[in-house]
Amino acid sequence: MKKILFLGLISLLIFACKSNPAKQLDNKTEAGMKGTWAVSSVTYPGSDYIKVKSFEIADSQCFVGSTWNFVSNNNKGDVTILKSGCTSFTSPITWYINLEGNFVMKVLNADEKAKKVRSGYVLKLANQTENSFQLVDRINVGGTLTDVVYQFIKQ
Repeated sequence: MKKILFLGLISLLIFACKSNPAKQLDNKTEAGMKGTWAVSSVTYPGSDYIKVKSFEIADSQCFVGSTWNFVSNNNKGDVTILKSGCTSFTSPITWYINLEGNFVMKVLNADEKAKKVRSGYVLKLANQTENSFQLVDRINVGGTLTDVVYQFIKQ
């Protein structure tokens, strides 16, 4: 009986300590994003006719020219929108890139802890180079999934 309990306890510990692959970070890719970046364009099919509110903050075109600071060693940063004709916005963020190539981000209020924020955004990281990368958001427009592509350039 003791052997069965012992084996059961060991099995439980092994499964409990097994890491979740969705939470594992791609540290090399994250390090390539370290620094200050600007959004050079936001594109999606029908952008002449359809308005998209990005990250529940502002119209997607307000993000053109926005600056994003990514700190890879603690997965924090900030985003700032100062475009003419758009409401100014600055906020801290937390972010990481998982092994599936997803960029996971939470927009925080000042002095708010990330663990208190229950919602966030998952975008696909694409075409990363030393001086540029894209974040691709999939949104539903009239029942059709559409890619919204945010093009970033290094500052």
